[in-house]
Amino acid sequence: MKFKKSLFLTLITILMTASFLAACSGSNSGTSSTGNTTTKENTKQEEKSGEEGSNLYELGKDPLEFTLYGHYGWYTMPPWGGDVGTKWIQDNKKVTVKSISAGSDPAAKLNTMIATNSLPDVIWLDRAADFERLREAGMLVALDEYVEKYPNLKQWLGDAGINILRAEDGHLYGFPNWYTNQPNGNAGYVINSKIYKDLGSPKLETTDDLYNYLKLVKEKFPKVIPYQPGLANDGQGIDVLYSAFKENDHKFPGMRAVPNGDKLTSIYSDPQFVEAMKYTSKLFREKLITQDAFTQTLDQITETVMTGNVAVYAGASPTDIAQKAHPELVKNDPDAGYFMVWPIHKEGLDKSKIFPGTYTTLGWNVAVITKAAKDPEAIFAFLDWYTGPEGQTINFWGPEGKYWKGLKEDGITPNFTEEYVKDAAGLLEYQGVSTNFAWVGNTVFADRTKADYDATLPEEQRNWVTKWQNDVTWKTQSNATEFINLNPVPNTDEGIIAKRVDEIYLQARAAAIYAKSDADVEAILQKAEKDSMDAGYQKLLDFKTQRWQENKKKIAGQ
Repeated sequence: MKFKKSLFLTLITILMTASFLAACSGSNSGTSSTGNTTTKENTKQEEKSGEEGSNLYELGKDPLEFTLYGHYGWYTMPPWGGDVGTKWIQDNKKVTVKSISAGSDPAAKLNTMIATNSLPDVIWLDRAADFERLREAGMLVALDEYVEKYPNLKQWLGDAGINILRAEDGHLYGFPNWYTNQPNGNAGYVINSKIYKDLGSPKLETTDDLYNYLKLVKEKFPKVIPYQPGLANDGQGIDVLYSAFKENDHKFPGMRAVPNGDKLTSIYSDPQFVEAMKYTSKLFREKLITQDAFTQTLDQITETVMTGNVAVYAGASPTDIAQKAHPELVKNDPDAGYFMVWPIHKEGLDKSKIFPGTYTTLGWNVAVITKAAKDPEAIFAFLDWYTGPEGQTINFWGPEGKYWKGLKEDGITPNFTEEYVKDAAGLLEYQGVSTNFAWVGNTVFADRTKADYDATLPEEQRNWVTKWQNDVTWKTQSNATEFINLNPVPNTDEGIIAKRVDEIYLQARAAAIYAKSDADVEAILQKAEKDSMDAGYQKLLDFKTQRWQENKKKIAGQ
């Protein structure tokens, strides 16, 4: 899936802030009734651990060393022990992690490791084809027993999350990263404050409002980009516009399918998708969207936002760049900077049901323990500690002393010191490294902790991204957990069909946006549907429907 790399880069950027991380808020559905564990629950866990006694691996009693392979060409793990956080873990928990790099060709690297029987102890990868390949080959350690023995993953992920995490054989093999039981995400619309004020701060709520506003920008500020989408090749900024026309959108363009009753049906037959493509094409024809949307690099997009040369910036996580640009622009002009608006919607739709982004219970990727590991339980014990409050606090805010000192009454939430705000640059530098060790991120703990603290600060000291997460984005991301893991394994019949259907879709979407008229848009999408059906699209839709229904049963615990 093409969003994975951009998602990690987004996380890195969001983590590199004074208060860190991009993600959640809202109601919980896990094993505890609040985002943070209570003292009572901690006591229960301690009693349980005491009962199990010597059956639990005691982290820190003996040295533990294991290898970890990140299955991404763009991922490079910093030296373990080279920063204060991992040095503390090394000294106090006696854990050392040795990195194995994927190099420029992760697929070839993994194939070689499998062929030569030289698998690492832990592999960090997507919940996708390679994960299934390793599982089906019997190369992964089932984690069911450990999940029951050690407290943190079970407590913070919750029963519903554990159910959906199970593989087809009913067992657990992956330790999830950035899992959550409450909304998180940053998809939406960032607005240039100075341009907006100069144009009279007009209403900016509906698709008509947006169209009229972009026309006004083009007229009054001819050198400014009216609408800057995120990386359009990934659908960013384009799919956001689709959500304006459809209530309860769960990012269906990415699925290449739309629910209709209990079945997944053709995206091209969805009236709202066609309408959204016409609207987007109209904006593009009138040069209200940057004309190099499909060829821009992330660096080019960053430059336009950082310089304030864009009126509206939208995408899957526009906050990653905007949060850096906002303080820089405000330095020179107090009226400059950026703010976010409630997601744009078509007139007549319920704005509370418009979701430009999604989140899932399982978050992003997983860490799996291979059968090459000499002591898989010890590794799991470390990962479970690392995903718990103490491990997450060390990873996000460093060892006790500088940015936090002591814990609140709940026994898990750090008391932040003045340095948290005063030395924002130092914290930024630390988190720029520590994010590369975030293999089992606990979204609820991290987000609730930093959001609750940020709310106690004066307005001028509050973190920009946290403010807009609280006010807008966390309230406007939908739960798409039921739609995870719908893609088939690439070398199967359905996988081959999926690859062809994806190629047709990407070509058709670009052609539709470049179309000369609404009639051309319709013709392009109709042809794409026919070509897709000829390529086996219906078989793929049937496959995805079956997976979808299985997901819903898992979530229900059936």
